[in-house]
Amino acid sequence: MTVRIEKKIKGYAVVTPDDKAKESAKAAETAAPAAAPDDNVIQMHERIERPDVLIGSTYKIKSPLVEHAMYVTINDIVLNAGTEHEHRRPFEIFINSKSMEHFQWIVALTRIMSAVFRKGGDVTFIVEEMKAVFDPRGGYFKAGGVYMPSLVAELGHIVEDHLKSIGLLHDPEMGEHTRALIAEKRRQFEERSKKR
Repeated sequence: MTVRIEKKIKGYAVVTPDDKAKESAKAAETAAPAAAPDDNVIQMHERIERPDVLIGSTYKIKSPLVEHAMYVTINDIVLNAGTEHEHRRPFEIFINSKSMEHFQWIVALTRIMSAVFRKGGDVTFIVEEMKAVFDPRGGYFKAGGVYMPSLVAELGHIVEDHLKSIGLLHDPEMGEHTRALIAEKRRQFEERSKKR
């Protein structure tokens, strides 16, 4: 028997007997009247299709290791829009530059990172993994005197800043001892500045 496919194939999945059993169990649960109110909350997973429009942010990297600046764009998907369960999650990442020197590994890295973002779950681990990458030729200081051990580590810092901006990561709370130490150092600095 010949089947004519009229639409473009966007993906496929093999359905196993276990999948059918899970599907029927899920259908039985949805038919139950005592369903929890959070059942219709959408979580990030790899089967979510890319919408036509995504919200994004672009960050600039100007490293002394490369001749041209790099522009990192991270696009987010909004899940459960308009509800109390609304979440903004990273969906894809692109890196663009005039420099073709690092093209291969940049394309590979962005495809892997985008796949991790689409997979769902806790994607924040990627920040620490990237920030831990060191360049064997040595790192560099970016504007403001912040040391970057590698270009990949700076990408990790950008992803971290982005995840903080969408509420997926939070800065750790300072302890009372740390706040007191900072206040003491600030007071000492201000006293020295007044004497000059």
